[in-house]
Amino acid sequence: MSYRKEQSYLSSKERFVELGVDFISHKGVDFEEYSSEDNLKKLWHDSLKNGMHGLCFSLYEDQQKPGDNITEEQVERRVKIIKPHTKWVRSFSCTEGNEHIPRMATKHGIKTMVGAWLGDDLEKNEEEIEALIQLGKEGYVDIAAVGNEVMYRKDLTEEQLLEYIKRVKVALPNTSVGYVDAYYEFSDRPKITEACDVILANCYPYWEGCGIDDSLNHMQQMFGQAVKAAKGKKVIITETGWPSKGESLKGAHSSEENAMKYFINAQAWSANDDIDIFYFSSFDESWKVGAEGVVGAYWGLWDKHETLKF
Repeated sequence: MSYRKEQSYLSSKERFVELGVDFISHKGVDFEEYSSEDNLKKLWHDSLKNGMHGLCFSLYEDQQKPGDNITEEQVERRVKIIKPHTKWVRSFSCTEGNEHIPRMATKHGIKTMVGAWLGDDLEKNEEEIEALIQLGKEGYVDIAAVGNEVMYRKDLTEEQLLEYIKRVKVALPNTSVGYVDAYYEFSDRPKITEACDVILANCYPYWEGCGIDDSLNHMQQMFGQAVKAAKGKKVIITETGWPSKGESLKGAHSSEENAMKYFINAQAWSANDDIDIFYFSSFDESWKVGAEGVVGAYWGLWDKHETLKF
């Protein structure tokens, strides 16, 4: 459930300068030392073996899509696959089988960021909010994410979103509550930023057309803009990743090599500077081609058959 960015890499660079953002803390890996394909694959596997902070959970098998009801058994099978590699898992919804994700993750000792999927269907929103609150009361929610890119999609007004955030905070007073959106939305919408306990920012250099060589620096600047808007609140990168196949976008080229390099650099920065990153995503999902083109189906660390890539 990533997004296509309207903002370009060049316009983002100008925005960082205007905001006085200069957040560069890790230069990344010198890939000249890993010029052969075998060496790069070994480094990628080593990075995965070292583990990551968080991973976005891909729910759907081939031929499945949002709206299908997913079984508890399917969710647990995939939780067991990712379990050795991540401390946290992020879900995007609390209905249609998504409610099994935090339950299974907790069962297997993985912490949870649990999302309520909000949109322009107010009746469906009620189901999501109530399900999130129920999961929280049952002890399955470590961080509650009330909505994902709702402002970016313009599905709700700020006032509507703020009311949902308030309801969850009142119902779950001992749980950190936030809202997920593109990093720059937290600069543009201070009321929402103020309402959140934690700032949950999506950072995609790929969707802004940034080339792989500049991608780590660009992600750090995105993070820096969110940190500046947060005014001392914790910032978590809730989505970032790079596709292994499909279309290119300006200077951003989807390939296995670039997907490996981006993952390696993201995990190196996360470990070096203690940055909480939820990588997007765990498994390839075929349904995403409808919204994002061919590239949408190839963001996983595992392919659609649950086989580790590369």
